[in-house]
Amino acid sequence: MTIMPRLTTEITPEGTDYETVCRVVELLTDDYRDQPGLDDIAARLGQSPTHLQRTFTRWAGLSPKAFLQAVTLDHAKRLLGREGLPLLEASLELGLSGPGRLHDLFVTHEAMSPGEWKLRGGGLTIRYGFHPSPFGTALIMVTERGLAGLAFNDAGQERESFADMAGRWPNATYVEDIAATTPYAARIFEADRWEAEQPLRVVLIGSDFQVRVWQALLDIPMGRAETYSAIAGRIGQPKASRAVGAAIGRNPISFVVPCHRALGKSGALTGYHWGLTRKRAMLGWEAGKV
Repeated sequence: MTIMPRLTTEITPEGTDYETVCRVVELLTDDYRDQPGLDDIAARLGQSPTHLQRTFTRWAGLSPKAFLQAVTLDHAKRLLGREGLPLLEASLELGLSGPGRLHDLFVTHEAMSPGEWKLRGGGLTIRYGFHPSPFGTALIMVTERGLAGLAFNDAGQERESFADMAGRWPNATYVEDIAATTPYAARIFEADRWEAEQPLRVVLIGSDFQVRVWQALLDIPMGRAETYSAIAGRIGQPKASRAVGAAIGRNPISFVVPCHRALGKSGALTGYHWGLTRKRAMLGWEAGKV
């Protein structure tokens, strides 16, 4: 059975901040060892250095140079290697203090029962909508019990991201309903609305093992990251790093359930289902918020 979304409106504006930031992140990642300066980056993008600096800083909360220091692969390896720490500490160059959460995204969650999960969405109505976000177009999926899916894509790839998500629960009924998903978009991407008094409710649809891994991801503070092996230890399965990595790759609620905060054993910013550049962008955006 092929399920395709009804895209009734064009929701991806041209020339968004994310498009510019995405290109900057790609340049910084590809040319890390050359340490490109702001003038060089601006010239390659055909923008003025002042405009580029303002755009990037407005979006991420820190400069391109500080962003580079915070999220490059070599920086991650250096921090992980120091004293054998299992956690990626927030960059000292950014002046972050302490291991605690400086700004939480408060989330309450529940998991569907094993019987419900085995039905692969049977009897479930999932409402969906596409929304602009700091990380490209966001596909938000909700049920009557809460947020069930969050995916990302670049302009023109909406159908592919929908097919990816709908394929996880092929027996569900899908209804395009922007009115139902808009409140979730505002709660997810507007940091000033992350309040303990009004928690964001999510529903985890997966196997028992997957749900345990996703719950462990919710315990990783914003501005920090953990290795797959550390997450395996969290759930009492220290030898299951590979299985943990697979479960993280199947996380259906990206960003909110922060699979982007998971790293390889060496500290490498390993593959992210919605694109490695997007993973770096999320880490940098969070670094600017904390």
